Amino acid sequence: MRGVLLPVLACALGLTMSLVAAAPPALNGADPAKLAAGTGTIYLASYGKRLVAIDEATEKVVGEVPLKTGLAWTMRLSHDATRFYVQSADQEHFEVIDIAGRQTVDTFTLGTPGVHVRVLAFDVDPQNRFMVAVARTATKLLDRFDIGDPTFIQYDLKAHTIARSVRWTADIEPRYYFLHLRFSLDGRALYAFADKIHIYDAGSLEETGSWDLSLPAEPGLGRFDLGSMDETNDEPGFFTALFTTADPVQHRRQLVVGRVDLSEKRIDSFPIGPAPDYPEVSFALGADRKFGYVLLQDVRRYAFWTVDLAGRRLQSRVEFDSRPRMALRSSSNGKIIYIFEAGNTIDLYEAAGFKYLRTITLDGDMMYDTFHVVAPRRPH
Repeated sequence: MRGVLLPVLACALGLTMSLVAAAPPALNGADPAKLAAGTGTIYLASYGKRLVAIDEATEKVVGEVPLKTGLAWTMRLSHDATRFYVQSADQEHFEVIDIAGRQTVDTFTLGTPGVHVRVLAFDVDPQNRFMVAVARTATKLLDRFDIGDPTFIQYDLKAHTIARSVRWTADIEPRYYFLHLRFSLDGRALYAFADKIHIYDAGSLEETGSWDLSLPAEPGLGRFDLGSMDETNDEPGFFTALFTTADPVQHRRQLVVGRVDLSEKRIDSFPIGPAPDYPEVSFALGADRKFGYVLLQDVRRYAFWTVDLAGRRLQSRVEFDSRPRMALRSSSNGKIIYIFEAGNTIDLYEAAGFKYLRTITLDGDMMYDTFHVVAPRRPH
């Protein structure tokens, strides 16, 4: 559950102090501190109502951005990696952050006086012109709030107006955590990852097709970690993720790695085995796109899987001791895996073999679904 009570002291402190690296153990006679994560920047939101920038090479805080809309609920990286779109914890207000300048360039809300518009999921088109969101309205009446049907909203980011709204028509209603939106590279198609993959025309918001693949969030496999939807390392126009599908013979749920071509509306997938009996499952694509990484979590039972994407197989499984409620990301050079969330620490593991290296300790807790690794921008 997202609303976990966190220490009051951490909320007050935020992430304003320096980072402290724990003393790493010796691994095969080598100094694991020499294994660098890359030259990118880690961005995350803190309970101090700010974004924090951490340099991968030095593992030190190199910048902060105070948030004008308060605590962050979720944070999306734009397609061109120049902006963050931050949704506030009230699910109503948004803030646009310029990454290069590390400053807020816009704020807006979809609601009006007396009408709350709470966004369940959103994405911004590749040209940063429109945001499409799935939302519910809550209209204040004299004696109650009237809750509206889930609706697609197309919002003009420049004019700050709602350009179009279309009622959600899929059989299963959308819910927090179990709905994710993604635009195709050309901005013409919109994908809704829910009970299945629904494909929409991005202009009219009419459904044009669907695939019977779903995120691993159904009963029996448990909650799909919100922070595991990460396309940072995908090629433009592609999205690689973990899905589930039914065995056509015995109808058992299988875990599948799928690579979606968002523009051509094609998917290439392969199974890696039966859906495991873990309540939480996360996935991250490696920086070199040769490997994918799966994090499985249960009470006192944690496992890390490495998937050989070229060989289309599950390469290895490693069980390890850790904390509850985790997410994972690849470093910008692909050599290190970051394990984070639910606290103020980021654990660094070597991607090859999943060996523990060291821990970055922050001065306050981080927000969920706000951890991003942004690689250095290449000159044009």
